[in-house]
Amino acid sequence: MMGSAALVLSMALSAPLAAETTSAFARSLAAAASAEAPVAEWYRQTGYDTLWTGPEDAARRAALFAALETAHDHGLPPARYDLAGLRAAFAAAQTEGDLGRLEVAMTRSYLAWAGDLTSGLLVPRQIDPTIVREIPLRDPQELLRAIAGDDPAAVLHGLIPSSNVYAQLMKAKIGLEDRMARGGWGPPVPGGALAPGDSGGRVVALRDRLIAMGYLARTPTRDYDRSIQRAVQSFQLAHGLPADGVAGEATMAEINIGPDARLKSVIVAMERERWLHIDRTVRHIWVNQPDFTARIVDHGRTVFRTRVVIGKDVPDQRSPEFSDEMEHIVVNPSWGVPRSITVKEYLPLLQRNPNAVGHLQVVDRSGRVVSRGAVNFAAYNARNFPFALRQPPSDGNALGKVKFMFPNQYNIYLHDTPSKSLFDNDVRAYSHGCIRVADPFDLAHALLSVQSDAVEEEFNAYLKSGRETTVKFEKTVPVHLVYYTAYPEAKGRMGYRRDVYGRDAKLWQALADAGVELGADSQ
Repeated sequence: MMGSAALVLSMALSAPLAAETTSAFARSLAAAASAEAPVAEWYRQTGYDTLWTGPEDAARRAALFAALETAHDHGLPPARYDLAGLRAAFAAAQTEGDLGRLEVAMTRSYLAWAGDLTSGLLVPRQIDPTIVREIPLRDPQELLRAIAGDDPAAVLHGLIPSSNVYAQLMKAKIGLEDRMARGGWGPPVPGGALAPGDSGGRVVALRDRLIAMGYLARTPTRDYDRSIQRAVQSFQLAHGLPADGVAGEATMAEINIGPDARLKSVIVAMERERWLHIDRTVRHIWVNQPDFTARIVDHGRTVFRTRVVIGKDVPDQRSPEFSDEMEHIVVNPSWGVPRSITVKEYLPLLQRNPNAVGHLQVVDRSGRVVSRGAVNFAAYNARNFPFALRQPPSDGNALGKVKFMFPNQYNIYLHDTPSKSLFDNDVRAYSHGCIRVADPFDLAHALLSVQSDAVEEEFNAYLKSGRETTVKFEKTVPVHLVYYTAYPEAKGRMGYRRDVYGRDAKLWQALADAGVELGADSQ
């Protein structure tokens, strides 16, 4: 027999409401919505019509409930959308006042869900000030108009980031959670390094872990043979390590990282994908800072790759994250020393010795070179120093022979460098924030090749002139400075990198504080 609460709800959802009942519903709804202007405005404009609680709203309501059930799969906190609470409220609703409050609760959950999927759960600058990416926010009225249409299921599906990267990250997340539920990858490999020719129990432990991680087919070997060496090389390639096939200290440290840590990286990467509204089908430059590489990607295929040096891991020198449009290159550039470097590093030297850093020119506000003998450096401090420093084009110029410009307020760009030896290191965080490129001439050729059939001859002529020369692009090139410690690589396999700036650790903590959990769905 139908209970009294269910009977009231059934009648409310299956019959037109009387005028006085409608008024009670509207009063309750208006009161519940009054604290949130976009919600209140929507219902005022629609005459307090229902989106979720009317008899014609069953399909929309079911579609939202089905979407919210997937919150954990997206690395979002299910409790934020209170699916269980919404269902319980429907079961318990007895009055039109209950339905009015429930209508608003449903709308709030929908807007939270839609906003989190399309713009991310976190405000990145609040977590780390070097994540300066501009994140578009969807208009609540637009979102409500969309869900009020004829195909709410399609609207809800359309909120999910459409990139293949997001789908691959979600697949990796579910796979890692399944592995964790089955005991993970087994115990860590004990002891130190292992190399081809080794044998015994520690090799067996390495073998078993490589099998569990999917890098090695099942084998009974107890020896560090060719099959294990190839598996270690595959692992190294997927983790940004030199692929020598030797399980040295750095490789073993990465092998012994558990699936829970990798899962955190994947969940953070999913959040980053929700921030990153870009077109990956167009030709663009992709600088992944933890990978220490810059790539030209054309229609999803990497057509050029080079090593890079990124900013030092100190608060005011870490390379930021943002996207822009590369507009031109400068051949034989001069280097305008950034103000922070001028007053923090060079002014104290000049105060002790006016002839210090002789490779730099002192220039006034008009850009005119000033004789050092005419300046009393001791009379100034970091706040009132009225001059700038500039290094003219030269073989030893800090920017090398070419820089790649996408003018931005952070004064960040890609450039050549005379300090070539730094590119030999595995971890390359040495600059003041700009991105140093190992193969700048090749990068310039690749970028200019789309607008010239004689790019190398033209570029070499600019170089040989010794003059500072700007070469504009006929079409700007999107450039994305990103930070992914987990990212799908060849054949969909997930690649992992070290969290060189500790950014992902902070983002994970913020996600965890917001209710995101590791492991199986807790709903």
